Amino acid sequence: MPRKQLPGHIAAALAGAGGVADSAGQPWSGRSLPDQAKYHNFDADDGATDPRYQAAVSRLLGGSGSEADVVASLAEARVFIPIVAQLADRAVGENGLASDKESDMALVTLQAPDGRRALPAFTNAAALSTWHPEARPVAVHAARAALSAVAEEAQLLVLDPGSERPFVVRRPAMWALAQQRQWLPSYADPAVRQVLADSMTAAGNPGILDISACAGKGIESLWDHKSEPSGRLVAGGGAGPELAVSLTLRPGLDQSAVDSILQVLQAFWARNDVFAQAVDSVQVRLLHPGPTP
Repeated sequence: MPRKQLPGHIAAALAGAGGVADSAGQPWSGRSLPDQAKYHNFDADDGATDPRYQAAVSRLLGGSGSEADVVASLAEARVFIPIVAQLADRAVGENGLASDKESDMALVTLQAPDGRRALPAFTNAAALSTWHPEARPVAVHAARAALSAVAEEAQLLVLDPGSERPFVVRRPAMWALAQQRQWLPSYADPAVRQVLADSMTAAGNPGILDISACAGKGIESLWDHKSEPSGRLVAGGGAGPELAVSLTLRPGLDQSAVDSILQVLQAFWARNDVFAQAVDSVQVRLLHPGPTP
C-alpha cells in the first residue's frame, strides 16, 4: 500500500527549521505516515496560492474585478497562519543559569498604522517563511483564520503582509467570512444607503440638502511589481476608511450649526445596528450646492 508523503509546505518548513534530520537523527527525507492516520486536513497541499484567490486578484489588478470578488474567493480557500513559540515558564538550575522550562505556541498579531489589531495570514507557505522564518505555518481555511482573528479581538485580517500584493480584509468582511456568508461592501450596500436616507429624515434639519455615499479612498491599496517599481493604486485591499459620506449643506451655516448637524447624524449612525455592522470606517465630506444655472 502506498504511503503518504508529508505535504510540501510542511516538508519545506521542517527542512528550513532544523536541517535534514530530526532530534533523534532520523532524516526528514522520505518520511511518511500510514494511510489510516489522518494527520492533516490538507495532506495533499503543496503550499501554493489558491487558484481562485489568484484569479480574483488578477481580475482586480486588471480592473475587471472588485475587492468583494477577492473576499468571495476566500470562502473555500486555504491560507496559512503563523504560529510562534512563546515562553511560558523559565527555570533556574543549580548552576544559576536560566533555562526555558515550558513554552506555548501562539498566534502572531500585528498593529496596523491606525492602531487597530490585525491578524496576518498568508496565501502560500513561501510568503510566510519569507516574512517570519521562525514561524510555523499552520494551514487552515480562510473562514477559520477569520474566526481566529475574531477570537484574538483583531479588527483586520491582512493577507500576505510584506509582499508586493498585500490585501486587507476589514472587520465587516472578516466577520462575514467567519460566518461563511456573502459580504457586500458598505459603499455598495442598499441597506447602508437607506440608513443614510433615514438619518437625514430623522435629523429634520433644513440645513441638510442631501446625503450620498460612495467608495472611500481607503479601499485603495498600493501594489508593487517588478514591472512597476513605483507601484500603483488598486481599488481594493486597503485598510479604510472604505465609506465616503457626502453631506450637501445649505450655504451660510456657521461652524456651530455644522457641528450640530454632524453630531446628530453620527449619533444616529452609531445607534443603527445595520450601519454599525456593515461599516468599518467612514469619512464625512461637506459639500455646498453649486450656483443655480
